[in-house]
Amino acid sequence: MEIHIKEPKQILTKASGYLKGYTHTLNSYAGCSFSCKYCYVREMPISKFRQSKAGWGTWVDVKKGASNLLKKELVKAKQKGPVYIFMSSSTDPYQPVEAKHFITRSLLEVMVDIQPDFLFVQTRSPLVTRDIDLFNQLKPRLLISMTIETDREKMRKIFTPKAPPIAGRFKALQELKEVGLPTQVAISPVLPSSDSFAEKLSSVVDRICIDDYFMGDGSEGKRTKRLGIQEIYEKENLHEWYDPSAYLRVKKGLEKHYTEDQIFVSQDGFLPITSHNHENGIFPENNKKKEREEKLFLHASFQDANR
Repeated sequence: MEIHIKEPKQILTKASGYLKGYTHTLNSYAGCSFSCKYCYVREMPISKFRQSKAGWGTWVDVKKGASNLLKKELVKAKQKGPVYIFMSSSTDPYQPVEAKHFITRSLLEVMVDIQPDFLFVQTRSPLVTRDIDLFNQLKPRLLISMTIETDREKMRKIFTPKAPPIAGRFKALQELKEVGLPTQVAISPVLPSSDSFAEKLSSVVDRICIDDYFMGDGSEGKRTKRLGIQEIYEKENLHEWYDPSAYLRVKKGLEKHYTEDQIFVSQDGFLPITSHNHENGIFPENNKKKEREEKLFLHASFQDANR
């Protein structure tokens, strides 16, 4: 693993596209050692440029002085209006290098003093529990989202072999729950899972976001296809899971343990939780979700009938 110390000129980035509802994204690092095979960041221009010299997942840039930048930029941003931050959009803020360099923690310390109107923390690492003391000072304008795409370790090892084991993530969620921090699980993307996945989740979290390659990669699955993910499904004889309707199979299981208002689909589950969103129509209407799901259900039924 190549670790590079960089001094960025800017730390907050204007949010757009899939992250509508947020004003800024915040990335503690560039690059990610978890190196998930399906990660859409691999297809971003800067990543492709770096990959021409070193493969994705083999390098991480540590953003030296990030907290000082954030102090200045956050003050200016708040002067212009509400600040909604998504951390992080193109890296994992709690990847292994964070245990040594504490960049993410230093950013949280700044946000405790200069609080954004909402902070969304997206990770797949149990290291997130280290910062419970700071999260307690940021709630309730906070949501910690833990990625758990499957409950099957075999699937994790196929698609995300460098990511933390699933058991550690469940344990971290339990710790966060016990101290009363707002959390959700992001089943993103949906990977093949067992029939008891939903039941296991219901013991540690009361909010779920479910997403897949076709809704969540920003190109209706085209980025994912270019990464060769479909070939992995074919090699492992998992054809039925690589389909736009596959997420409905998992959602059906979730509905046995969660109410409708606890399950969010794709982009809805990553929006900031604020009254502003409801007032300004940022949240899609439930009937639109149902219409989309009915179309996918009919699509899946048609395929089954013709197999």
